[in-house]
Amino acid sequence: MTADPHLQDTIAAIASAPGAAGVGVVRVSGPQVPAIGQVLLGKTPTPRHAHFAAFHDAADALIDRGLLLYFPAPASYTGEHVLELQGHGSNVLLDALLRRCCELGARLARPGEFTERAFLNGKLDLAQAEAVADLIAARSQAGARAALQSMEGVFSRKVDALLQALIILRVHIEAAIDFPEEEIDFLADPAITAQLDALRTQLADLLVEARRGVRLNDGLRVAIVGRPNAGKSSLLNALAGSERAIVTDIAGTTRDVLRESINLDGVVLELADTAGLRDTHDPVEREGVRRAHGERERADVVVLVTDAQHAPADLAWLHDLPAAVERIVVINKIDLDAETARTERRDDANWQWLSVKTGAGLETLREYLRQLAGASSGEGAFSARRRHVLALERVADQLAHTAHVLAHTRAGELAAEELRQAQHALGEITGTYTSDDLLGAIFSSFCIGK
Repeated sequence: MTADPHLQDTIAAIASAPGAAGVGVVRVSGPQVPAIGQVLLGKTPTPRHAHFAAFHDAADALIDRGLLLYFPAPASYTGEHVLELQGHGSNVLLDALLRRCCELGARLARPGEFTERAFLNGKLDLAQAEAVADLIAARSQAGARAALQSMEGVFSRKVDALLQALIILRVHIEAAIDFPEEEIDFLADPAITAQLDALRTQLADLLVEARRGVRLNDGLRVAIVGRPNAGKSSLLNALAGSERAIVTDIAGTTRDVLRESINLDGVVLELADTAGLRDTHDPVEREGVRRAHGERERADVVVLVTDAQHAPADLAWLHDLPAAVERIVVINKIDLDAETARTERRDDANWQWLSVKTGAGLETLREYLRQLAGASSGEGAFSARRRHVLALERVADQLAHTAHVLAHTRAGELAAEELRQAQHALGEITGTYTSDDLLGAIFSSFCIGK
């Protein structure tokens, strides 16, 4: 990893500006902080002490009065000298104070540069740094709690434990490679197989938690699919609690994907109502069907809305989904068939009998979606990002290849190479191995001042 060439610059940004009636903060970080603090305060600031100060511009005109706090390196958020200037929440005053800091040797910070410096200076690993942005952007209480857990290092410690177990296994295999002349086949040792099996189990558990962490962070992506007039738009409206989608008796009314984000008792659902799945000669409706298939493939959960008559044929739309996608079959319109609301598990899917029109069974569906979104995750749940899940899935593939090699070819060099790549993939999560391009993409998504 290459260090930021501007790391020795002093940076400044407005960290928060809640309005004229509140408190605004200008944050400064870097080697020039002690000198800037001395000019603004008129004396050397005392570390970790709140000084009441009058902030003046270059012509000695008063900008504002407020608090000045100085945190010397390395005991600061960024690991560098940090200055926080707290004044009145006027954007005009904060902008003038920011310009004054720049006149004294600072430059404007890039988005996320304070947290990027914390990462580069070893105050946070990359997963923790990403959790800072996730906490700021949290859209639900469950998401905020999960992001806080990741920021505190819960996810990173699990990744590190997995990494240490992988390193131990890699050492054993590479040690066996170093003694090819020995009569004993070290690669056939049951202890190595047991270690690999335990590692794969540990990884599988972490993947489950990470996927749940993505849902807590991004929201549960739910694609509602089915034939025309099955009740898809009515179901979206019922879940959203408002008339978001147009509902008519005319087949093909929904021609594009309609998205709705809802907060369902502390968790976020990203609902997508799609065009009815059928063969059609209408070019606009045909494009809607194509987009419906795309939503189906990207979703965390696919809800197939059908009825008792069409369910056997409609199940074909669930057959080619990725294994990780949760399938829900909604048998709608039970009010017309004198059916009772109920739920059961069959054919690797959750079946729900309900009536969108009367509301019978809807609460059971809502509760099931809440559970899938992580509502019952508990205090240990952490946030994660899709890149983390992809990295863990790569590790799972590489461990599977390792198991195959050890079982069938005893090619120690191949097994060691698979483990080396798995170690690299795990290191990408916390930033042990990463590229400047990845860092740029991650921190550019942050807000200014963090």
